[in-house]
Amino acid sequence: MAEAGGSLLEQLKSCIVWSWTYLWTLWFFLMLFLVYILRVPLKINDNLSTVSMFLNTLTPKFYVALTGTSSLISGLILIFEWWYFRKYGTSFIEQVSVSHLRPLLGGVDSTAPSNSTSNNGDTDSNRQSVSECKVWRNPLNLFRGAEYNRYTWVTGREPLTYYDMNLSAQDHQTFFTCETDHLRPADAIMQKAWRERNPQARISAAHEALELNEIFYHWRPLLQPLQAKRRTQNGINFTMCATAYILLAEEEATTIVEAERLFKQALKAGEVCYRRSQQLQHHGAQYEAQHRRDTNVLVYIKRRLAMCSRKLGRTREAVKMMRDLMKEFPLLSMFNIHENLLEALLELQAYADVQAVLAKYDDISLPKSATICYTAALLKARAVSDKFSPEAASRRGLSTAEMNAVEAIHRAVEFNPHVPKYLLEMKSLILPPEHILKRGDSEAIAYAFFHLQHWKRVEGALNLLHCTWEGTFRMIPYPLEKGHLFYPYPICTETADRELLPSFHEVSVYPKKELPFFILFTAGLCSFTAMLALLTHQFPELMGVFAKAFLSTLFAPLNFVMEKVESILPSSLWHQLTRI
Repeated sequence: MAEAGGSLLEQLKSCIVWSWTYLWTLWFFLMLFLVYILRVPLKINDNLSTVSMFLNTLTPKFYVALTGTSSLISGLILIFEWWYFRKYGTSFIEQVSVSHLRPLLGGVDSTAPSNSTSNNGDTDSNRQSVSECKVWRNPLNLFRGAEYNRYTWVTGREPLTYYDMNLSAQDHQTFFTCETDHLRPADAIMQKAWRERNPQARISAAHEALELNEIFYHWRPLLQPLQAKRRTQNGINFTMCATAYILLAEEEATTIVEAERLFKQALKAGEVCYRRSQQLQHHGAQYEAQHRRDTNVLVYIKRRLAMCSRKLGRTREAVKMMRDLMKEFPLLSMFNIHENLLEALLELQAYADVQAVLAKYDDISLPKSATICYTAALLKARAVSDKFSPEAASRRGLSTAEMNAVEAIHRAVEFNPHVPKYLLEMKSLILPPEHILKRGDSEAIAYAFFHLQHWKRVEGALNLLHCTWEGTFRMIPYPLEKGHLFYPYPICTETADRELLPSFHEVSVYPKKELPFFILFTAGLCSFTAMLALLTHQFPELMGVFAKAFLSTLFAPLNFVMEKVESILPSSLWHQLTRI
């Protein structure tokens, strides 16, 4: 019974919604007709005459005050709307109107799914949105001491934001520390060092940790009984502190050569720790955690050593180190070493090897990146770009190879639409951040910073990109309810990129937000009323004549219609209706 009553109410509501949606014009004209019929008992004509006499007695000062007040109020609304739009990306009036009026006019409330199927779909889309807006470690991030700090010394600008450095500190604590660090003096110091905000304090702590190691090895014969006792009680050894060398190589070294020297010292210490923890990893949870930490440290050191070789021009050596690292630790995909390998192979112009790496990682089940998508587009563009001509292509049409290249560019641009402006040098590059947001401006900067030279090396590749990249946006549904080849473009990229990128950089926004209608409307209203107030104050008589002429012209069609209606309808219609 309750279900039948609920369905009846739903049908009644749908009928009312349908009538308001499609028959509002009928309602409007019906109301006008009733007002006209009831004009005599309601004394509408007398009231209009009274209002007209009252308006005629008003002085120009009243109109100046009226228009000035209207201009002030509309100006305040404009300021509030502009502030709300800059902060939240939408119009306050429009948001309130949609939230409160749309359900009454038949709109679907997206926050109230009707069944379990739609609920599951919303859950999946929310999960996808969260994963799309996840911040990732930049696999090609620069060295703080040798590169970021040098930029600061030269320009006086900070290339890294506090948010970016805070994320790096969290990464270091996750990768380079474990629960048993407090049992080893040097590692306990480094555990505190990774939490320090002051760079000099971190560097001092790293030197202190290394000094403890030197003291231990100097007094090793006397400390061996204590070491044996600790090994018996806790299973913990005094070990060389590889993470201290990592911190010094990252932040204190002012050149890549010096950073490489420190990383080689870290490698020696890291290999000793890794071999020792590898033998004990199955003895308990703490040993397993320590082995996991030592593995992360070793992988990080080897990857950074490969990057040092790449920066120092030893590219083939860097490629070999990256390949060996990927073979030795195939499951550690969180470091995205394949992106370092792709960049090094492109520098060697080993395009066949690049294609082999893409065949492995450009898979539908793996997360994409700008490096993968744009490198695939570069390889396909390389096959046709040297002979590509937009005039010839418009006459004869695109060949199969050209069509494949254009589709690959469209795919890459849909994944990250910010990259082409940097590759085509329509926007200036800055140093890439230590973290990136996939499909965001930060990822575009990181990709273009290292790969622009590879696009320039392929003859005609940038020309093909220039001619075809904007065509992508004609294929993507607007306003991006659903993507074409990828998931819908996330709306959170602008906010995250503003946190990752320095303030002196103009963040690229996609899709470009248009000014809401109500901002334009309030701006026009404010300007128009301010102009009326000024003109009324300066020329009161002339504006009075103009206002009367405007109002008479405005109401002339209405008066004409009313005269025609009065000539058609009998004058005694109201008396006849009252008798009925």
